[in-house]
Amino acid sequence: MTDRTVIALTGADRVDFLQGLITNDVNKAEDGIIYAALLTPQGKFIADFFVLGQADRLLIDVASDAAPALAQRLAMYRLRADVQIAETGLIVSRGTGPAPKDALQDPRHPTLGWRVYGDTDIGDDTDWDTLRVAHLIPETGLELTQDSYILESGFEALHGVDFKKGCFVGQEIVARMKHKTDLKKGLARVEIEGTAEPGAAITADGKPVGKLHTVAANQGIAYLRFDRATGPMQAGDATLTRIID
Repeated sequence: MTDRTVIALTGADRVDFLQGLITNDVNKAEDGIIYAALLTPQGKFIADFFVLGQADRLLIDVASDAAPALAQRLAMYRLRADVQIAETGLIVSRGTGPAPKDALQDPRHPTLGWRVYGDTDIGDDTDWDTLRVAHLIPETGLELTQDSYILESGFEALHGVDFKKGCFVGQEIVARMKHKTDLKKGLARVEIEGTAEPGAAITADGKPVGKLHTVAANQGIAYLRFDRATGPMQAGDATLTRIID
């Protein structure tokens, strides 16, 4: 996939360095792959990515649009740690058919198939938007923005946060949302009757409810205020209904 960039972290302190920053447990990536995010100290989203543990380095698979900002933020935190940060030339391939050699299972959801890191693109023609909508998988730049909180974005269900790993940047806010409040807003699947474009405002009885994001056929991912999403909603010329699995 040409829209992904792979960043390598090398140096003796690479594991401890990343462990203190991101939402998931880096130790779980040893010889495997995890999904995680880097947050602001206020708990807001900066970037989501995959971390691969290898013998002499950690690889970070991130959306190319987000890679420069992520690398810059990591460099800011590096201080005197023995960590080197550099982009690699690895190409990310993914698919849902038979897994090729050296493939890694996407850790977010079983239906998201495999990921491979190599010199050529061997990905298949899976309809990723339809798959994402069906399983409520957010994507950087669409459902995930600088205003996002990861628990409202479903990170716990996507295995993207570990509450037992210890501190990470923004951890206090995430833990408070987890243990002390009920989520009043967040991402949800909606049924769409009619035509509505991504980005459309959603209302109910004339009151704002949220925003429609990815649309695939007659369903979509929306960010909703849950107390106002209990009945029919409107977006563009369409009527929307929240899908509760």
